[in-house]
Amino acid sequence: MGYKILIADDEAEIRDVLHLYLEKDGYEVVEAADGVEAMEKIKKEQPDLAILDIMMPGLDGYRVLRNIRESNNIPVIMLSAKDSDADKILGLDLGADDYITKPFGPLEAVARVNSNIRRFYSLGAGGDRQKAVKELSVQDLRLDLEACLLYRAGEPIELTSVEFRIMQLFMEEPGKVFTKQQIYEAGWEDEYLVSDNNIMVCISKLRAKLLHDGREYIKTIRGLGYRLEK
Repeated sequence: MGYKILIADDEAEIRDVLHLYLEKDGYEVVEAADGVEAMEKIKKEQPDLAILDIMMPGLDGYRVLRNIRESNNIPVIMLSAKDSDADKILGLDLGADDYITKPFGPLEAVARVNSNIRRFYSLGAGGDRQKAVKELSVQDLRLDLEACLLYRAGEPIELTSVEFRIMQLFMEEPGKVFTKQQIYEAGWEDEYLVSDNNIMVCISKLRAKLLHDGREYIKTIRGLGYRLEK
């Protein structure tokens, strides 16, 4: 299941850069150019995380944050040129989860988003979203998320913990192409720094375990990554 990120900032260039890098990392992205539009997008789009610039026309980031916290506990990252401790403390006191000071590198912003998404949803703070999904099914594959078991046509397939996390990534969004970075960070739960042969070896082992009647479930998309066939 993909996550939706709201970027609210009155600077189009910042929205464009963040949109590009977050989308590249597999997120769905919606944008708002001011605080009023941000509130409209939150109600309409129901994002899983919001990035709010503090100095926005209409409603500033602090007021948008207050409004969000009246009914929603999604992760919120404040974005601002202000770097004083007082500004950060105010944002955190109002319920912000993180704070990024301008200027910043887009990779840093993506890393902060990844960290907050992982902490909030993977560790259960997201509530019903996690509890509602107990198993995933694609073709004749079934992944039991509570027992951490994979079945093909009812027959159990033994997986390592890394293989299980990669299959969960694939089965949450079948047909989607995942990059090596996304696969590595999901499977090994670590930052992807360089091209790693471990990914190819792991995919090869998964294919061997899944192979049945000549059917290949995981397809290589040259120059892009891998996907699980629907």
